[in-house]
Amino acid sequence: MSVTPILQIHNIEVIYENVILAVKNISLTVAQNTIVALLGANGAGKSTTLKAISGLANAQRGEIVDGRIEYQGKNITAATPSHLVATGLVQVLEGRHCFPHLTVEENLLTGGFIHKPTKQKLIQQLELIYHYFPRLKLLRKNLAGYTSGGEQQMVAIGRALMSEPKLVLLDEPSMGLAPQIVEEIFEIVKNLRDANNVSFLVAEQNAAVALRYVDYAYVLENGLISNEGDPQKINQSGGLLASYLGV
Repeated sequence: MSVTPILQIHNIEVIYENVILAVKNISLTVAQNTIVALLGANGAGKSTTLKAISGLANAQRGEIVDGRIEYQGKNITAATPSHLVATGLVQVLEGRHCFPHLTVEENLLTGGFIHKPTKQKLIQQLELIYHYFPRLKLLRKNLAGYTSGGEQQMVAIGRALMSEPKLVLLDEPSMGLAPQIVEEIFEIVKNLRDANNVSFLVAEQNAAVALRYVDYAYVLENGLISNEGDPQKINQSGGLLASYLGV
């Protein structure tokens, strides 16, 4: 008996400002307990696709004008971001958004209140985050604004995990980070998939790193999917380099 994918997108089109076609006929699938990559150059439509899924496109005057998005078998095309977070779908935005004047731990706690947990439950959730990000435990009393870029990315991911998600949309996790930190973050993503059954859809420009960790990948070019397959297939096809060079 087949298992329903955690996410399915059917031929969505997203328009900004009623005139700018950002993505066209995008269809993709994220199976349960997998890591799927959206690869492509800057401006290919990766972030727009994630925001369409999470309901955040509307905040930037974007609109899904065609197609359908299904999460756990249910149509969420018109769902609000708050509803999606409550049902286990959360996005980590590009740019490591933190509250700079709150401590690391206070930042993490802001992600844990969606289910109105008890104090004991919050402590358990924090300990799980500190298990995966031991550096954050050392920095828990420090203001987030004074931590490094890599540490802020860990805070942003940890805050999302505090909501106990089933699917995390991760937008450009490697941007501006040292290679060692990027590897560390992708290792944590892989461990979360394996140990906690969290699925990930990762928008990423750094294809070389992403393809070492993901189960499946889609290549976006000018708002369209130009290629898809397992990492080996994507690496062996000549289309990936072409999509980045725009040829």
